[in-house]
Amino acid sequence: MNGRRFWAVFICRNREFLRDRSALTWNLLFPVSLIAGFAFAFSGPGLDLYKVGVLGDASVWQGSAFFTTRYIQFIPVVGQSLALTKVERHQLDMLIDPVSRRYWINDEAPKGYVLERVLRGSERAASLFSKQTVSGRAIRYVDWVMPGVLAMNMMFGCLFGVGYVIVRYRKNGMLKRLKATPLTPLEFLAAQVTSRLWLTLATTVVVFIGTNQFIGFPMHGSYFDLFLVCLVGAISLISLGLIVAARTTSEELAAGLLNLLSWPMTFLSGVWFSLEGVHPFLQQCAQLAPLTHIIDAARAIMLDGAGLSDVSGHLLALTVMSLGFMAVGAWLFRWE
Repeated sequence: MNGRRFWAVFICRNREFLRDRSALTWNLLFPVSLIAGFAFAFSGPGLDLYKVGVLGDASVWQGSAFFTTRYIQFIPVVGQSLALTKVERHQLDMLIDPVSRRYWINDEAPKGYVLERVLRGSERAASLFSKQTVSGRAIRYVDWVMPGVLAMNMMFGCLFGVGYVIVRYRKNGMLKRLKATPLTPLEFLAAQVTSRLWLTLATTVVVFIGTNQFIGFPMHGSYFDLFLVCLVGAISLISLGLIVAARTTSEELAAGLLNLLSWPMTFLSGVWFSLEGVHPFLQQCAQLAPLTHIIDAARAIMLDGAGLSDVSGHLLALTVMSLGFMAVGAWLFRWE
């Protein structure tokens, strides 16, 4: 690979993108407007419904006054550690274990305080349960959805920024002219991938910092780990875009193929809602999409404080996808 030829194409692509003010504005304002809209829409008090997680068998207590209280939703849970995490995040207002006669509340949650008063006021449970406390900040919907919105913005930027642009080059004859130069396909593709990679990461970082200033997202993990997930994820998405751009000559066909790839990933990768309730077959299909692994890893780092070892499976899947997509794209690529 010739470094000078690579650098010339790299700089040319960067200038082309930065001079396109409409595309640059869209990449910055679209995710900001989505995040701000969700923050406003879900800033209210929410439903007046108390949620109590129940560990183990609660049948012996079903007749007690507390377990028959109206407006309390009792949810069976499996796994104390996971349930306590939900109490910390205010996703559960109380966790109760009827077998060991203990209950947990978040000492910063008003609903937990009310439920404790109701429990203590019931005749059978007045002195039979011991109190345990946890603490933690509530996880808002905007906190949960933000990694998905940023990853979705990355997906559109990577797929269309590489797949559509190279097809346009091919259609207007630019690739034919470049073929007559000493530039090799490897140098050209490497320059396109590198240019789109740093532009995508730069806009994502700007959007994250900007929205975090006025919304304030929870960050329990490492910023470096989150950046690494975005880096590997962006490479996988760019490599997927190369497959579409390898031989396509029509911009209309390229747009259709890119939409065919992007919109199913948007709805099946957990951007807007959790995949826990969907059909198991769709859950398995979602694991084939790079966007699913990016979102799951980013949420684990931000909300659960996961480290690289905890998200290593997602990183491995993204790396394998990147190598596979890039190999197929380079093998199929033609100048004309």
